[in-house]
Amino acid sequence: MSRFIFLLLAAIIYLIFFATFLYMIGFVAGLPVLPTSVEKGIAAPPIAALAIDLALIALFGLQHSVMARPGFKAVWTRIVPRPIERSIYVLAASLVLMLMLAEWRPIAGTVWQVDAPAARIALWGLFGAGWGIVLLSTFLINHFELFGLSQVVRNLRNHRPAAPVLRMPFLYKLVRHPLYSGFVIAFWATPTMSYGHALLAAGMTVYMLIAIQYEERDLIDTFGGDYVAYRQRVGMLTPKFRVR
Repeated sequence: MSRFIFLLLAAIIYLIFFATFLYMIGFVAGLPVLPTSVEKGIAAPPIAALAIDLALIALFGLQHSVMARPGFKAVWTRIVPRPIERSIYVLAASLVLMLMLAEWRPIAGTVWQVDAPAARIALWGLFGAGWGIVLLSTFLINHFELFGLSQVVRNLRNHRPAAPVLRMPFLYKLVRHPLYSGFVIAFWATPTMSYGHALLAAGMTVYMLIAIQYEERDLIDTFGGDYVAYRQRVGMLTPKFRVR
């Protein structure tokens, strides 16, 4: 019975995550129909807004990085059953993201404003492409494993997880972290960049650059020299062009 409960719980958490992900796209785009966005939310003086927004970004980064580390998982799985551990991580990430989206303080002021219609269309197209790269990247590395569904299905079938294999499908042949590349594009591609939006984009970019360092240490521990060679051959967020 617990295996079916795990499956149901994981499915509910996945739906929560996906709804939060879709809301985040609209939040960053500044859709006026949403109750909050990067441009609309709780009013606060600029200094207070800066402090609160930075704290929200830091909380998001800490949750994502700390709970993903092998040492934390080793302790955490003494409390949380291993088949549902990834889903609980996804739930925690979704809740922290919800908090950030709900409590974000907009900061007025314009960093840049693009008025040319063709350029605006191009930037919105780049914005959409960034989110598309994020989603595609999850499927290239096993979307349902990443969000905890594969684990509970294996548990239901009483199957053991396969040994990890270093795979480099499609975008991963060009950059080591296309998922993060997509996020960087999505956060920065906008025809109107407010101070608040710039803070979000810069803060999340810094977090991702830090997170990559920890992730790559874990990947080297798992794959050894194969990942070291891959890292030397392929760029981190942008393709590595070789000059002959």
